[in-house]
Amino acid sequence: MGTMLESREEQAEEVVDRLHEEYPDSTISLNYSNRLELLVAVVLSAQCTDERVNEVTAELFEKYQTPEDYAEASEEQLAEDIYGITFHNNKGGYLKGIGEKIVGEHDGEVPDTMAELTECPGVGRKTANVVLQHGHDVVEGIVVDTHVQRLSRRLGLTEEERPEAIEQDLVDVVPETEWQQFTHLLIDHGRAVCGARTAECGECVLADICPSEKGDSEIDLASGDPW
Repeated sequence: MGTMLESREEQAEEVVDRLHEEYPDSTISLNYSNRLELLVAVVLSAQCTDERVNEVTAELFEKYQTPEDYAEASEEQLAEDIYGITFHNNKGGYLKGIGEKIVGEHDGEVPDTMAELTECPGVGRKTANVVLQHGHDVVEGIVVDTHVQRLSRRLGLTEEERPEAIEQDLVDVVPETEWQQFTHLLIDHGRAVCGARTAECGECVLADICPSEKGDSEIDLASGDPW
């Protein structure tokens, strides 16, 4: 078992430094060309793979190019146009509601504050953080998705379980200049090495400082091994 550094601040900095070396090109994997497309893509990505979202939005973004396009479409039509996305019926309603909100209250522009973004249907703090960071160059916090949630706990950076509480712990220990990149680094590492059901500790660049490290062989977490 690896041993984490003396403080969570030191642990976080070492994790970031090592993952930067491992994933030098780490960045958002959703395809978009403007703020509206970014917002839509992130809403669709909830509990859905980025790859699937990119497949669907390739055609969606050709058909719907303005907030008015979403506002004027029916929920049923939008749901049909994003068929294949998880919870496509609910998300079709979100897209219509987002279009109406942006047209009716924001002069057709995607809002640039956490408070205004989280008033949009289907937009929580995680989604708003992504839009602020990549659409407005505003970094107010750390995006906590399932990879960040899992890895930050395994690495000893938090003991919390709720994303909001995890984010608060992380912003206290991760250097502010790394808040945006921290998410992408952990996502890349979670996908490549430290999966939800299997973790390849023998190939992990963080193994010696990871309190959850379980040895050199690939381990099966589906067997009930608690992490």
